Amino acid sequence: MVRAVLRIVGFEVKGLAAIAAWIVRRRHGVPDGATALAYGKEQAFMLGLMSFAMAVETVVVDLLLAALGVPAWLRYGVLIADLYGLLYVLMLAAGCATRPHVVTADELRVRYGVYLDLRVPRELVAGVRTGRAYHQGGMITVEGGRLTVAVSSQTNVTVELAEPVTVVRPLGRRAEVTSVRFFAQDPEMAVAALKPGITTRTNS
Repeated sequence: MVRAVLRIVGFEVKGLAAIAAWIVRRRHGVPDGATALAYGKEQAFMLGLMSFAMAVETVVVDLLLAALGVPAWLRYGVLIADLYGLLYVLMLAAGCATRPHVVTADELRVRYGVYLDLRVPRELVAGVRTGRAYHQGGMITVEGGRLTVAVSSQTNVTVELAEPVTVVRPLGRRAEVTSVRFFAQDPEMAVAALKPGITTRTNS
């Protein structure tokens, strides 16, 4: 329990740092010569819509509580909770924008904002293919030895591994996976970056 709380606090700190990096247009963990695979644009509309709805709700609820004469401590408590919700959405968007997937000569780095960071040595990448798939589960799931990192409930790149790698889930649980599915705005770029030395195929 304590470990999970510490991880959540760490996410908050990283999320605030991501907002700062987003403002100055800096990316995290993208060295010179690396291929950065963006994925945040797919969920931008949804996050924007969510932010607008939450902003409207914050104003309406605060006005309503003030009109009803609710005690100030309760009113401000609700206001702080609503503002935190807006901040969370902003941290999520910033984290995804500044922490893309990365392919270097040594590794494939699959990420989701500040919540997931899986590093796979290139020599363990046995195959890669494109193919859009839709998922009803959460954004980050592990099932049957496969890690799925979905954006807007979809993935379009699948990487098969020669050996299992350990993935650390957001709250600290670990799992062994031999396959990774993730979303990239340009899946063909992902294949091209990972292609040397492995067999690829494309699914319709």
